[in-house]
Amino acid sequence: MATAREMTVGVGAGAEQLDTTEMVLNIGPQHPSTHGVLRLKLHLDGERVTACEPVVGYMHRGAEKLFEVRDYRQILMLANRHDWLSAFCSELGVALAVERLMGIEVPERAVWLRTALAELNRVLNHLMFLGSYPLEIGAITPVFYAFRERETLQAVFEEVAGGRMHFMFNRIGGLKEEVPAGWTSRARQAIGEVRRRMPDLDTIIRRNEIFLARTVGVGVLSAEKAAAYGVSGPVARASGLDFDLRRDEPYLAYGELDVPVVTRTAGDCHARFECLLDQVYVSLDLAEQCLARVDTLTGPVNTRLPKVVKAPEGHTYAWTENPLGINGYYLVSRGEKTPWRLKLRTASYANVQALSTLLVGCLVPDLVAVLGSMFFVVGDIDK
Repeated sequence: MATAREMTVGVGAGAEQLDTTEMVLNIGPQHPSTHGVLRLKLHLDGERVTACEPVVGYMHRGAEKLFEVRDYRQILMLANRHDWLSAFCSELGVALAVERLMGIEVPERAVWLRTALAELNRVLNHLMFLGSYPLEIGAITPVFYAFRERETLQAVFEEVAGGRMHFMFNRIGGLKEEVPAGWTSRARQAIGEVRRRMPDLDTIIRRNEIFLARTVGVGVLSAEKAAAYGVSGPVARASGLDFDLRRDEPYLAYGELDVPVVTRTAGDCHARFECLLDQVYVSLDLAEQCLARVDTLTGPVNTRLPKVVKAPEGHTYAWTENPLGINGYYLVSRGEKTPWRLKLRTASYANVQALSTLLVGCLVPDLVAVLGSMFFVVGDIDK
């Protein structure tokens, strides 16, 4: 009778019968799963990652220096481009910083419209990742459902702003112009359609056994490590960091809304995906509440400004809960029409730093699953 024989597989040089040397592997700088141009310098022991060094800067455009030679109206155009999936929310941060320094009080109707549009932009951002992430690990169908819902909301956004990616609808002191007649009802109708059809996307992927096998227990980021690296947004909340500026330091109209914060504790790839998915439902509800409030308000949506906008001498910091995490602008003015300094703190730049600890111990086949679950835009890293 044959005796049972024990064999260790999949651990590379950790197996006694294998004697391999450390390998240095470059992932990128052109890799299809990175949402841009990112390079990872990996040290491998067999198929297991022993060290990871994210190398950024391949898309660097020097946004912060460009801010210094643009007036405040022009800066809005630059600001909505570093995270091209969160354009409205990014330009909003600049507007809030300048308004705070100038002491401008934005009309109430504009405040509620801004809040509604910020939440719709959050949904657009999340739907992109909810479609692309499963695609990166082999699931093709979810991207079609995700883009169907995106197009429904894109039509609403395009009607009001005229753009599909770079909306340019914020202005210092409010919004570019009044929304078209009947737009709020059409927007609510679009929200209703998306909410009704979201289970198509939800049920096909959330509990899919192959998707679970690729994501559960993979790429675990602890709450302590997330906090140490300055990770924020859905990635941090998936690790149990219960922090959301919309609830904890309200801006716009969030102080008058009940903002449910979606959290998980597992900190793995699946928890990050679930946080993104459940946030879509929350943001749809918040946007609908804001639009209902807009219908009860009348008046202007912007403030009359001088021909040349000059912020008084001083400094301020405005941070917002962008779709991918905390986005902050530190504005220093010397009383000119351009900022003396405008420091940009992006969510993706902080979040991607955690890859240096997150990927250690992972196997190469899990690399794309972990990388995609960090939900970053490389323009937001390289700014």
